[in-house]
Amino acid sequence: MASLKDMRVRIASTRATQKITKAMQMVAASKLRRAQGVAEAARPYANKMSAVIANIARAAASLPGAPALLAGTGRDQVHLLLVCTGERGLCGAFNSSIVRLARERASALMNEGKEVKFFCVGRKGYDQLRRQFDKQIVEHLDLRGVRQLAFANADDIAKKVLARFNNGEFDVCTLFYSQFKSVIAQVPTAQQIIPLVVETDGGNGAAVAYEYEPEEDEILPRLLPRNLAVQVFRALLENNASFYGAQMSAMDNATRNAGEMIRKQTLIYNRTRQAMITKELIEIISGAEAV
Repeated sequence: MASLKDMRVRIASTRATQKITKAMQMVAASKLRRAQGVAEAARPYANKMSAVIANIARAAASLPGAPALLAGTGRDQVHLLLVCTGERGLCGAFNSSIVRLARERASALMNEGKEVKFFCVGRKGYDQLRRQFDKQIVEHLDLRGVRQLAFANADDIAKKVLARFNNGEFDVCTLFYSQFKSVIAQVPTAQQIIPLVVETDGGNGAAVAYEYEPEEDEILPRLLPRNLAVQVFRALLENNASFYGAQMSAMDNATRNAGEMIRKQTLIYNRTRQAMITKELIEIISGAEAV
């Protein structure tokens, strides 16, 4: 059995850990407000960009020579999985849930005889994926040195993906990230970005006809790469907000668990101390009676 001194050291260590987790929870809560606001502000622009491209794509569907980013290469053999995760841990299942979704997609594609490649954005996703898919990771981008996410970061990623696509290294690209819903809800999401999936209105209203200047076939080659960067930027912002939400929730749970451990350790300490005092009293009384 541990001595009373060892128990006091354990209780003090647990209390120090509780202070750290409580501080991390407060920091995450503070950063979450800004990250959530930025992510929510980016959604309307990204959605409107997708709607505009969908409208132009429907108008240009009958035109010959559609851009490869929209029409694809005509093949479905090589898939690039663009996996965006966090740079740090202590955030519950945030990183592992994104990696799990990407791993499941990769396994399903390989079972169909497809070739799978990985582009990892974030250290945690790279560390997990390289255990199983080390030879299939073609590029890894570390954003630890970035103090605040900017569109230039997403544009750099989009350019690297686009360069590989133009070189014929893959046919389909899917973006993996975590969509922020609330502090306790972050949804792992897979979004195909190459070739672009054009969503229809589903018959929920008449489609609005627009006239474009210049023509659709001239707009699309410029707009599609821009949309690629916009969707990546949105994924990075959603990931950032999801990370702080998951970290806040995880640190809150850790703080409460530490409090429960302190309560149990204190109870054991008091019982052990009481037992030792009782034992000493018995020895004193027994010695006095013997005399």
